[in-house]
Amino acid sequence: QVQLVESGGGLVEPGGSLRLSCTVSGLTFSRYDMRWYRQVLGKQRESVAVFTLSGDTAYSDFVKGRFTISRDNDKNMVFLQMDRLKPEDTAVYYCNAEGRSADGTYGLFWGQGTQVTVSS
Repeated sequence: QVQLVESGGGLVEPGGSLRLSCTVSGLTFSRYDMRWYRQVLGKQRESVAVFTLSGDTAYSDFVKGRFTISRDNDKNMVFLQMDRLKPEDTAVYYCNAEGRSADGTYGLFWGQGTQVTVSS
């Protein structure tokens, strides 16, 4: 069974920092691109950052320069370091894996989400 489990969310003041973690099991981690998404209630889910299986990273404009995505293939984990947080960063953050298994089967998998609230 494929599982993605996020942790590290919580309540922080504007300007503060959080580090989100995502632990992946049930798939060959190195075969998948890893992404972080976020979603505000009543809004569509939006991409935040990606770390591809080949080691490339990219960020959405609204987090560029403040957030950093990283991954540890030995531990099957992906991280999102969030610095200089703003109230508009408040959302549920989701971990996502996209790729193909050894037999070529395409897969797209989601974690359950972790709440990040930025408020004074």
